[in-house]
Amino acid sequence: MANFSKSNAPQFSVDVYQNEYLPEGAGEVNAIVTVTATGGGTIGSAVTAPHLYAPGQGPSAAVAIMVDCSGSMDYPPTKMRNARDATAAAIDTLRDGVHFAVIGGTHVAKEVYPGGGRVAVADATTREQAKQALRSLSAGGGTAIGTWLKLADRLLSSADVAIRHGILLTDGRNEHQSPEDLKAALDACAGRFTCDARGVGTDWEVKEVTGIASALLGTADIVADPAALAADFTRMMETAMGKEVADVSLRLWTPVDTTVKFVKQVAPTVEELTGRRTEAGPRAGDYPLGSWGDESRDYHVCVQVPVAHIGQEMLAARISLVVPQPDGSVHNLGAQGLVRAVWTDDMVASTSINPQVAHYTGQAELAQVIQQGLDLRKSGDMDGATAKLGRAVQLASASGNADTAKLLAKVVDVVDAATGTVRLKAKVAEADEMTLETRSTKTVRVKK
Repeated sequence: MANFSKSNAPQFSVDVYQNEYLPEGAGEVNAIVTVTATGGGTIGSAVTAPHLYAPGQGPSAAVAIMVDCSGSMDYPPTKMRNARDATAAAIDTLRDGVHFAVIGGTHVAKEVYPGGGRVAVADATTREQAKQALRSLSAGGGTAIGTWLKLADRLLSSADVAIRHGILLTDGRNEHQSPEDLKAALDACAGRFTCDARGVGTDWEVKEVTGIASALLGTADIVADPAALAADFTRMMETAMGKEVADVSLRLWTPVDTTVKFVKQVAPTVEELTGRRTEAGPRAGDYPLGSWGDESRDYHVCVQVPVAHIGQEMLAARISLVVPQPDGSVHNLGAQGLVRAVWTDDMVASTSINPQVAHYTGQAELAQVIQQGLDLRKSGDMDGATAKLGRAVQLASASGNADTAKLLAKVVDVVDAATGTVRLKAKVAEADEMTLETRSTKTVRVKK
């Protein structure tokens, strides 16, 4: 949990988009909630010139970089070299004064730098020492990612800092650990640090890597060509260095007899948050949003309210943003949004769907049908796969999600995007299929 200091902290705002009008007998209220953080002190300058920052000028932070060193990292031999270079590039991007550690991951986790169960503080000397230590990284052994995460948690928690972040690179499946053990490690680390996960090459399991990032509120991606790792690691570290407020939660208060059907992030990616609620007093619950820099994200909130008569109105939900404090209290970030319900007999008002809600309902379906289509394709149900991926092409085209449309076009031949008529390609490169699956949850915002 972070101590929240007001100096240079970004300002948060909440905007609610909904059609508040309901026909008689209706009780489901949908709203898109845009959360925006602006005007933090370090973003931009810290990213473009991290070494110009005096220690303590950015928010206090600790970063653990976990590098896969299992035997498969030797095939091809350039892969391990690319991973070393990428880690060195990430270390160069650290702001002065940031605590950091490098972990080598096999079927056990070992401290590569600085060692001794602690973290180093970034400056010209420690960056150089860390890059020297990377030379000792060699490939050999199995893969037990849960052990890497547990060591990262131990090292990160040894530093008294506001922001804790991990970067994890793997090229293979978590073969030397049961799925239950990995889940237990993720449960133990959730809420303690955020983590970005990357799969390099094509021999890793998409659901494992995306599952790690999802549990730890980070990003997931594929780096099909190991030569692209350094650029990717630099971008990830720049983003991590731009985070200024950790452990933000969306607090949702609802009146008596109202049920929360779901809360999900819908931009920049689809992320289900409903099951992550922690109770926060009578009729209120907190949903974790992770660490924030200068950025904006969208959330879809759906609540079931008691049905009322024409002309009646009610507050269906109140949204605020809070940061838990070490003493058990919370710091309120001062931004609030209201979700309303008004019953009307005006057919036009009550049947029009808010464009934001309609758009993101489509984006969430898009992510789902891609996943279903790829699973059906793997299981040999080609007709089912064609139907689902055709629907995905139709949704991507209608919503202007050009990036996803391009990825789909590598897996299916598009006959007619508007109707979703497609043919499965006979041969699909493994990297193309994995890229589509990994990035299936990426969404586009509503065109203004």
